[in-house]
Amino acid sequence: LYSALSYLNSKEKNIVTLEDPVEYEIPELCQSQINLKQGFTFASGLRAILRQDPDIILVGEMRDAETVEAAIRAAITGHLVFSTLHTNDAVGAIARLLDMGVEPYLLSSSLVAILGQRLVRCICPACKERVRPEEDLLKMVGMDEKSKGLLFHQGKGCERCYGTGYRDRIGIFEILPVSSFLASLIAKGTDDQTLKNRAKEEGMTTMMEDGLQKAWEGVTTLEEVVRVAYGS
Repeated sequence: LYSALSYLNSKEKNIVTLEDPVEYEIPELCQSQINLKQGFTFASGLRAILRQDPDIILVGEMRDAETVEAAIRAAITGHLVFSTLHTNDAVGAIARLLDMGVEPYLLSSSLVAILGQRLVRCICPACKERVRPEEDLLKMVGMDEKSKGLLFHQGKGCERCYGTGYRDRIGIFEILPVSSFLASLIAKGTDDQTLKNRAKEEGMTTMMEDGLQKAWEGVTTLEEVVRVAYGS
């Protein structure tokens, strides 16, 4: 989210944030810290922010129906709103918002895109080596018998990675742009699986697919991708 705000930041735009806590200070942004003891919640803060004529709003997390409703209303009235939700994947955010009381027609007309993210461990570059994965592991990630001869990477374990074979972390992502057709499906209350299938038809890369690409590039291991993204 900070990367997105930094990219969009300019003198012509009024960008206001509500965070709990403020983790990084970004020049020229108006960043506000939530204070529950003083009654300054995401919902009350969002109502106050809208009086400041913002162009872009960051709501650190949508924890309750009141905050979600205020964020949706802000988006419908022409504000670009960023926020976070805890769900299993990008499509799951739609069901979560509906469960929190958002009407399907409001959600379909206000949602622009959903980005899903998880972190995987990176292979230690000091002890990286090529390996041939086990057949069961290949099946778990959807690879057929033709993939048996493929070589991937893993960390053998060394002093630099304390014997783990991993150092640092990197994100695996899936982004779901809400096309006009997907918006129409959301408005009709279409189930998650149908929405996901349609999104993939429109070119969405899932977290599993992004993870497999990073494993193929030697950034992480197949085991790590399965641990973090299996079933997504």
